[in-house]
Amino acid sequence: MRVAHAMHFGAELLREDGVRFALWAPSKERVEVQRFVDGNHCIERRPMQRSAEGWHHCVWPEAAAGMRYRFDIGQGRVLPDPASRCNPLGVHGPSEVIDPLDHEWTDGDWTGLPWHEATVYELHVGCFTPEGSFDAAAQRLPYLHSLGIRAIELMPLAAYAGRRGWGYDGVLPFAVHAAYGTPRQLKRFVDVAHRHGLMVLLDVVYNHFGPEGNYLHACCPEFHDRTRSTPWGPALNFDGEHCATVRRFFIDNALYWIDEYRFDGLRLDAVHAIHDRSPTHLVEEIAAALRDGPGRQRQVHLVLENDDNAARWLARDGSGRPRVATAQWNDDWHHAAHVLATDEHEGYYADHAKAPCAGLAKALAEGFVYQGQPSAHRCGLARGEPSAHLPSQAFVAFLQSHDQIGNRAFGERLDALADRSRIEVLLACLLLAPQVPMLFMGEEFAASTPFLYFCDFDGDLADAVRRGRRQEFAAWAAFSEAADRKRIPDPNAESTFAASRLHWAEVDSEAGCRRLVLVQRLLALRSQHLQPHLPSQRQGVTAQCDEFGFTVEWPLGDTLCWTLRARFGGPVQSWPLAPGETEVYRTDGVADQVLVTLGQRVAA
Repeated sequence: MRVAHAMHFGAELLREDGVRFALWAPSKERVEVQRFVDGNHCIERRPMQRSAEGWHHCVWPEAAAGMRYRFDIGQGRVLPDPASRCNPLGVHGPSEVIDPLDHEWTDGDWTGLPWHEATVYELHVGCFTPEGSFDAAAQRLPYLHSLGIRAIELMPLAAYAGRRGWGYDGVLPFAVHAAYGTPRQLKRFVDVAHRHGLMVLLDVVYNHFGPEGNYLHACCPEFHDRTRSTPWGPALNFDGEHCATVRRFFIDNALYWIDEYRFDGLRLDAVHAIHDRSPTHLVEEIAAALRDGPGRQRQVHLVLENDDNAARWLARDGSGRPRVATAQWNDDWHHAAHVLATDEHEGYYADHAKAPCAGLAKALAEGFVYQGQPSAHRCGLARGEPSAHLPSQAFVAFLQSHDQIGNRAFGERLDALADRSRIEVLLACLLLAPQVPMLFMGEEFAASTPFLYFCDFDGDLADAVRRGRRQEFAAWAAFSEAADRKRIPDPNAESTFAASRLHWAEVDSEAGCRRLVLVQRLLALRSQHLQPHLPSQRQGVTAQCDEFGFTVEWPLGDTLCWTLRARFGGPVQSWPLAPGETEVYRTDGVADQVLVTLGQRVAA
């Protein structure tokens, strides 16, 4: 099987000979496409025809896969294709024509997995293995499947400036970042994952472009709305003049990754920063395009990051199917659990400092902790919408993620900050609750390596990022003095990136083995005892709390109840089983303890 996504933008191989080139640049009267060899040597050029709508088209009969090209927009400006499928020499170099049919897929019978079966593993391709490549990551897929993982979430792959970075500063949304491998190697990774029964989700960024290598401002200023801004620069134009083509660009991108690379879903980064006053929000339009397109043939999932806690995008229809998004990362779950583990109260943890135990219980039972209450961290502004009516699988819960580790000054993981027994109880709460659980790479073996913020900028931009990174922490007590902030690692240093790579030898250490055995056991118990009942989960989840712990009960079907009891210090509990109650997992005789059971529902 060979598949390709039909592109409105960029370079498209024709069924007959040649390549069709397309650039949308309404403010440009004249554009040429140029052929390059040896990086920057133009050997041939062709004029493009302009339409009334601002499209510039050219069919080049002699062009073929492998040709490298740029667009000349006049006044000495020559730039890569904003819809390039491949930029092998980096974001400033020429684009390369790709044959999307060059990979023979072997997963033709793969239709994905239902969302309630997802156990997610987030990874950064560059740091997951010493090689930092798709091919090297593919060799670890059997290990992830044996662990109990059923969905891999890749941090963004869209091409960005430099060789190393988190990926959230992408500037060529259709091009695979060259440092990780080729488009064909990425397809091979997804193909192998499917053969191992693993879904693959991709993190995409539709709220901004990165600060270096974004040439759209030169060839197509219509892409930006400079009257509004995001934390990363001018907002994208999703609701002003010319917005229809801008929206099409990003909807095409979402379909491209699902169609051409056969990803099983997308995670949309920071949708609260997508400024869109249209009657149908871009997120809703993307969801509809996925549902009515590739979602007709296979399972396709849409996961959101949304600091606004907008429950309306997680609503289900009468058959229990998502109307818009499948799920959302639940930062509230993380923040409450982190405060329980570390007693940290600064920054966004301040909102959960008062009663973290009750907060975690509410997150387990209802999804969001903040469902419209004022947030102290947000200067008293109300945050969130009621979420108790939503199924548990509408939320992705996690103890660690790239954000919550990497946004620390020194990138410490939770095992560097909290007691082992507390972490192990929280892992049971994570992996044996009905929410979809997510682990961050290395968490399963208590990795000691940090995950720092790293990038690869030069000159003034590198200086600005370095200063900005250190200034971010000025309000934290530990970094109130300038001398303390200077200890924060330079994001641009290659050593910062190198320190963030996993050390796989730690799997065989005493701590690594202990944690790995625990995680594998918890995921096996989830698969055996909880997962089969998740489609029948009912409303009416209850939570009872006291000073040291909580009990949360989830109705499953008409007769069963899944119960999680957890204690964090205080008197040790004996927790005898009730008649008809089956023990799934228990830790006893310690201050931090947990009991998970499956039993009969008690009539109201």
